[in-house]
Amino acid sequence: MLEGIAIVLTTLIAAALAAYAQYLFKKNVPPFGISVHEILKLIRNRRLMLGVVLYALSLLIYLVALSSGELSFVYPIFSSTFIFVFLISGFVLKEKINKIRIAGLVLIMLGIIIVSFTY
Repeated sequence: MLEGIAIVLTTLIAAALAAYAQYLFKKNVPPFGISVHEILKLIRNRRLMLGVVLYALSLLIYLVALSSGELSFVYPIFSSTFIFVFLISGFVLKEKINKIRIAGLVLIMLGIIIVSFTY
């Protein structure tokens, strides 16, 4: 069983993997229709499938954290996925970062910090 800081670190690792998987999805999914041919094309995309594998691995790591901690503690920390996605979006994908998004990110970070001190 994991304790306190290990639960936080495990959850953060799961969140970082989930965010990286989202990045791989964004970079590698082309516009597609719902047809057998299009779906097979997606399945053959190795980077997209790496994203699926990382997302599944993220889920398994999250479940380890969840099995050791309370849902009301672990899940808010998993919301750090939003922070990782924000950073990837801004610095890697060069998406627009405005003051409202930064304010939202700060609120998420404050919530995570507050929750982290409650365990």
